[in-house]
Amino acid sequence: MTPAEIKTLEKYLRKTFSLEAIEVKKRTKKQDSVEVFVKEEFIGVIYKDDEDDEVSYQFQMAILEDDLKD
Repeated sequence: MTPAEIKTLEKYLRKTFSLEAIEVKKRTKKQDSVEVFVKEEFIGVIYKDDEDDEVSYQFQMAILEDDLKD
């Protein structure tokens, strides 16, 4: 993904979740996806899909059972 796409995704997530601590970072070995962090904690990956001349992005976030415990 381009730096402009990364910045646009980060702006969208910050606005959508009302959370300025969200950061979107380029992955070192993958070009079709970026990593999403809240502060320094990794929370998920966004994949770019550009099939059929339409671009979409899929945000994938795993939630561990241990993370749900107080």
